[in-house]
Amino acid sequence: MAGGREEKVDDRLGREKNLASDPSLGMEERLPSTVIATILSKLDLRSLCAASASCRYLRSCAIHTLSFTPSFHLFEIAPTLDLLRTLLLPNPYLRSLKLDCSRLDDSSIGHLARASSLQELCLHNCENLSGRLLVELGRKCPDLRSVYLSSLAEHRKLSVLYSELKELLTGCLHLESLSLLFDVAEFEHPEFAQVWANASDKLTSLEFGYIPMSMLSALLLLAVETRQPSCVLRPSVFPNLQKLCLSVDYITDVLMSSLSIGLPSLTHLDLQDAPIAEPIQSSDLTNLGLQHINHHGILKHISLIRSQEFLFTYFRRVNDLGILLMSDTCASLESISLGGFCRVTDTGFRAIIHSCSNLRKLRISHGSQLTDLVFHDISATSLSLTHVSLRWCNILTNIGIKRLSFNTDLTVIDLRDCRNLGDEALESLSYLRKLHTLLLDGTDISDTGLSFLGRGRFPLASLSLRGCKKLTDACIPLLFRGSVGHGIQMFDLSRIPNLSDNAILSLAKTRIPIVELRIRECPLIGDTSVMALASMQVEGGSFGSSIHLLDIYDCDRITPLAIRWFKKPYFPRLRWLGVTGCLNRDMVDALVRSRPFVHVACRGEELGNGFWDSSFGWYHHEEDELDELEQWLLEGEDASDDEGDIMVE
Repeated sequence: MAGGREEKVDDRLGREKNLASDPSLGMEERLPSTVIATILSKLDLRSLCAASASCRYLRSCAIHTLSFTPSFHLFEIAPTLDLLRTLLLPNPYLRSLKLDCSRLDDSSIGHLARASSLQELCLHNCENLSGRLLVELGRKCPDLRSVYLSSLAEHRKLSVLYSELKELLTGCLHLESLSLLFDVAEFEHPEFAQVWANASDKLTSLEFGYIPMSMLSALLLLAVETRQPSCVLRPSVFPNLQKLCLSVDYITDVLMSSLSIGLPSLTHLDLQDAPIAEPIQSSDLTNLGLQHINHHGILKHISLIRSQEFLFTYFRRVNDLGILLMSDTCASLESISLGGFCRVTDTGFRAIIHSCSNLRKLRISHGSQLTDLVFHDISATSLSLTHVSLRWCNILTNIGIKRLSFNTDLTVIDLRDCRNLGDEALESLSYLRKLHTLLLDGTDISDTGLSFLGRGRFPLASLSLRGCKKLTDACIPLLFRGSVGHGIQMFDLSRIPNLSDNAILSLAKTRIPIVELRIRECPLIGDTSVMALASMQVEGGSFGSSIHLLDIYDCDRITPLAIRWFKKPYFPRLRWLGVTGCLNRDMVDALVRSRPFVHVACRGEELGNGFWDSSFGWYHHEEDELDELEQWLLEGEDASDDEGDIMVE
């Protein structure tokens, strides 16, 4: 009997070996469907599309997987309605949906707000979607925890009504995070403030793109009133709100006081204003207003920014005294961002550094009186800064950066428009070991400084040299001769007058897998640069395979010949392209038609999602030779018409 059992085992093993080695059998005979389903269920959307382009069987399995995948994230391209119907199948298990909606309109709302199981919704560029989206979300997605909507109804003057906001708030009673990144003045209504009393009491994060002061004042007044002892029978407004991000007309003392009283649970406060006229005393922030910050001692992040969008104006009524008083109550802060405090000197800024022992992120912009003395004895503190931004601090010199570099944990440094910084600053920074983002726009560095940087030993992933006018073609080989340049994924060489095609040829020879390259407004850049990038191969991939974004806007020597190099098979992963609109309109239009998933910008706008503000690691190099996502979406497989019909159904 033992011998018979052994023979059966041997026969089964032999059959399995024959199946595995038989070239005539497909994958379905080689691997059980349960194994394939388990593997595909672990993949993201892009990887699923890549797998589906391999064979009929995997395509069929991918279609099935899309009907139960918990996450549907598609930011690389902006899908059309037809494509959305094909990919976003009815799915009772869908928990997270993230899309670029720039090519969708109201006819897609039924697909976006279809899954009652949805808990997270993130929709960018909703210009052509109306407020009806809010209604459908409130009615059909009651389990939503997080909602992010940007630019809702901005392009076509579509309506966004108060009643539609009410439907969202009363229908989604489990909301924890709500981001409405558009002008919420469209919701103006006598009961705008009252409707928030019916919102989810679990709401911990709220963000508005812009809110008028009248609407914000009414909202905060109600929040203050519902916390009075006489209002114990009325529900509190925002009882658990911890994070608030607002763009307003003016940041004032009254606003800071109302926030302190009405929202006592805040740990994260982000305020930005953009005055259209110089503020008067009653509509401005003063030293008194700063004293209302962090009365409850739990604030971790504070950001107060005066934007220069409409007018060159500053917080002129705040000086060192106000910052000193604020620092006394803000010892627990981990992140501080101050912009436009033109009367604050080293005394005020040093008070922050020496009082906030837990500080990790420091951002100061338009600090017109900030000097090297701020960092004079920073090595004597217990600070361990990781992120530092000192934009438009024009008095700062190389000495200050040398002192700052004693913080060896620095990973992100933004020194844009600090015009007195030169090569010595880069020499100091070259000794850091964790630096991955360095922004040097408009500084006084030269090729020598880049040679210092090239000797460093840190994982640099983002480098911006825009407007560094002393740089020449020699900076590229100097930067990449060591190991530091070989990890760069985002590289900005725009507005460098002496940069020519020779520099781009040198860059192409390095075969560095650059994902974003900006060389806009360089008068000596021409067609040769485009040809070199189109022909560049990384790790055996296809031509130009690593580049997702290329900006060659207003490069004087670019001719219509360059447009031909953006046709397939070149630049297979390209998603953003900046060119000069008048270059050859017919050829540009033809390119748009042939590659509909490439966003072509012709008016000089900045490209990409969150220019230089993206989190590190957002992009990564793919090793696939072809862009299977675009191949599958546009071309399909000639032999898979049946499966395509199934997907449309």
